[in-house]
Amino acid sequence: MRNTAKLSTAVLAAGALTFGLTACGSGNDSASSDYSGPLVVAASPTPHAEILNFVEKNLAKKAGLDLQVKEFQDYIVPNTATEDGSVDANYFQNQPYLDDFNKKRGTHIVPVVTVHLEPLGLYSHKVDKVDALKSGATVAVPNDAVNEARALKLLAANGLITLKAGVGNEATPQDIAKNPRNLKFKEVEAAQTARSLDDVDAAVVNGNYAISAGIKPAKEALVLESAKNSPYGNFLAVKKGNEKDPRVKKLAKLLTSPEVKKFIEDKYQGSVIPSF
Repeated sequence: MRNTAKLSTAVLAAGALTFGLTACGSGNDSASSDYSGPLVVAASPTPHAEILNFVEKNLAKKAGLDLQVKEFQDYIVPNTATEDGSVDANYFQNQPYLDDFNKKRGTHIVPVVTVHLEPLGLYSHKVDKVDALKSGATVAVPNDAVNEARALKLLAANGLITLKAGVGNEATPQDIAKNPRNLKFKEVEAAQTARSLDDVDAAVVNGNYAISAGIKPAKEALVLESAKNSPYGNFLAVKKGNEKDPRVKKLAKLLTSPEVKKFIEDKYQGSVIPSF
């Protein structure tokens, strides 16, 4: 969920004109949509675009799917581009983030199929175990509502802090009830958490950013989010009304195929976990 899209504003504008009459360009009336063109999917580079590129190169042609992958470096444009029809679908987010995004921005994005989980982790360049974090240590956390709450829940689950009872997906440091180590929190954009590791004592980093930074979550995390019963699985999403687009259905089937499961397991070695 990042800052700078690889696509320029001009490209997005052109995309909106080119694809405005396709699946995402006709509002919620999918019956009037033209599904004959390529399926254009916005994705974060790692691991989402990598997974989609595997599908495009190895599975899409046989399934009769013309798939185009557009990489974005932020967590905003993929949803706004899906909403306005610049792209047909996106693959980068989880349900709590999408719920918060739709509520705050008035968008109408809906999930199609959950593909994988990227466990959130706590990392450090200064200590090699969580017990070594000293009193007063500074911990960087993502500053967007959902990921900050998720980061604080990770710290609470591992005994570093205690959150107030009933705190949900909008928790902030102000919702900490007990902080026995007097940890200090530095709120930064999610994309900057891995880069902040030299400047803080530890940082909570989203899985995709950790992988992009050359970190191996399964091996290097001081603590790692549990995949069991997690609400944070990443999914393919479209604008409401386009769930029945036959191209989207083909991609959903391919993304949950045995071939993709093996690709994820072999490539990411536990740093990305299939959710199907």
